[in-house]
Amino acid sequence: MEKEKLEKEYEQYVKEKTPVHNVYMNMLKAFITGGAICVIGQFILNYCKGKGIAEDISASWTSLSLVFLSVLLTGLNVYYKIAKWGGAGALVPITGFANSVASPAIEYKKEGQVFGIGCKIFTIAGPVILYGIMTSWTLGVIYYFLIKAGVTL
Repeated sequence: MEKEKLEKEYEQYVKEKTPVHNVYMNMLKAFITGGAICVIGQFILNYCKGKGIAEDISASWTSLSLVFLSVLLTGLNVYYKIAKWGGAGALVPITGFANSVASPAIEYKKEGQVFGIGCKIFTIAGPVILYGIMTSWTLGVIYYFLIKAGVTL
């Protein structure tokens, strides 16, 4: 009897402390945030192409500019607020990846160049890089054997 009462009290406590999320509002915020990042990227791309820069070079400048802006906003503690509001809309594009590299570097700077920045810079981005490379390699091997077997995709 006492155990049941404690379990009910615990369930009530958890229910009170667990934040309630509106999925549709979160999706709208992510859409707006991701869309705004893409609009900024498209503006940079169009600007570069309008200046006569080749399309592949313009695309490189666009990526570089978005990464720079992300790292700058991370350093100014603004990107955190954007990501908190926009959720996955700010974390999925290239800007989110740049933020995931810059944040630990800024946070652990006080521990020094080697043990702070050097050791901690890829704590968030490292698994993404690792599993991205491993997945690409695995799919490449599978593709290679499918081509050797005469299967065309």
